[in-house]
Amino acid sequence: MSAPATGRGGTVPAATAAAVSAPGRPLSSAVVVLSTVVAVISLGVGALLAVAGAAGYAAGAWVSPEPLSPGLIGAAMVGVAPGLLTLGRAGTWEEVRSLYLPLVVVMVGLSAVTLLNAGSLRVAVGGPLFLVLFSLGWVPVVGALALASVGCLAAQYRGPAAGPSRTGPVPVPVPAWSRPLLAVLGSGWLGIGAGLLLLPGFWSAFVPWTVNRADAQGLGVWALSLGVGVLASLAEDDLGRSRPALRAVPAVAVACGLLLAVRASDVAWGSGGAVSLLALLGGLLVTGVTGQLLLARAGREGAGRAAPGKPRGEAGPDA
Repeated sequence: MSAPATGRGGTVPAATAAAVSAPGRPLSSAVVVLSTVVAVISLGVGALLAVAGAAGYAAGAWVSPEPLSPGLIGAAMVGVAPGLLTLGRAGTWEEVRSLYLPLVVVMVGLSAVTLLNAGSLRVAVGGPLFLVLFSLGWVPVVGALALASVGCLAAQYRGPAAGPSRTGPVPVPVPAWSRPLLAVLGSGWLGIGAGLLLLPGFWSAFVPWTVNRADAQGLGVWALSLGVGVLASLAEDDLGRSRPALRAVPAVAVACGLLLAVRASDVAWGSGGAVSLLALLGGLLVTGVTGQLLLARAGREGAGRAAPGKPRGEAGPDA
């Protein structure tokens, strides 16, 4: 059994003392700036794609057979933006990586999909002037953000491995009962995303609406990033560190669910793909809401245990 640590007001178990003063890699300002830029762009572009999709127009950068695919990509962009805007509140890299790593996956993946399907871009095939100009702007912006996201990630790891000890909340571990469920949820998104991205000709048959190669791969990138985010949060095993991701995933689920409800006539609801999609979106919603509730309860319990007038991290007389 570990020896207790002594504080000004008494003793604190060593595990708790280590938790509240755990060092972390300082968060790079470049990561915060890039995340904010991506969030702002995602809100504008994502809202355009989602609203156009809901209205029955395929407003994506490439030609799509139906409006639902670009609309869902836009809904996911809108859903993740609020979580990205909160990254600046974090003090360490460990508190944001479960959301920033999926961001890198999305940016690099969409850039690759754009280049691989250059022949189906609106700027290549023509069409309404607005969509041609949108496609023309999409290519350099997505490419620049992909390079910047990787560069910021490299800059983050070139920095010091650990900063000075900081006072913070005790970690809130992921409940043991939820770990198998999170593993299944993350693996499901990861597997579907990898399949759509790498083998779009085969896996697109399981999408419950009509998609082309670019649509399948674009949706695959987002599915892959969601899987990375869920599994990264599971690996963190600390709901506090996963707070930004917990804000993002239910918003993505709600935004995509609303669009699916509006365009319900476009979806083959009797197919296995539709059932699987609803289950995976429901898993995201439950994961995010449950995680935030557990964090809020842990905060209330921590405040209730703290003695009046005692600084955080000090034990009361009954500790």
